[in-house]
Amino acid sequence: MVVNRSRRARYARKRKRRMDRREHDLSADQWAELKAAWGGCAYCGATDKPLQRDCVLPISRGGRYTLENIVPACSSCNASKCNDEVTGWLRRKGFNERAFLERYVDIRSKFGQSATGGDTGGGNGGDTGEGNDVRRSYASEGL
Repeated sequence: MVVNRSRRARYARKRKRRMDRREHDLSADQWAELKAAWGGCAYCGATDKPLQRDCVLPISRGGRYTLENIVPACSSCNASKCNDEVTGWLRRKGFNERAFLERYVDIRSKFGQSATGGDTGGGNGGDTGEGNDVRRSYASEGL
């Protein structure tokens, strides 16, 4: 069997191995509910573009395709974010980090899950405090 050695093919094989090592439990119904709850791109708010699944905590950093880790994103935001940490990327792009995190916590609470491991109050109330709570939640979940 001839193996394609192009950069794209190597990346695709590596990503497939990484994806196969993780448990992904996001159903099609859950994805439809998430898209409806966000009402567009979770980052820029675009409603006129097709939405893709974007991992808040990237797969390359230990994330999974699960209800608590996926948000709908337009292709532009998804490609731009790549595997960056979400709060740093939001700041760099000039998006409202606090608004995203508050909405993220609100939507997760509607699905019966807490983005902050039980404390939906949001840390110290500052922009970086809430981001730290979300990151601590992922660390405590082993993600």
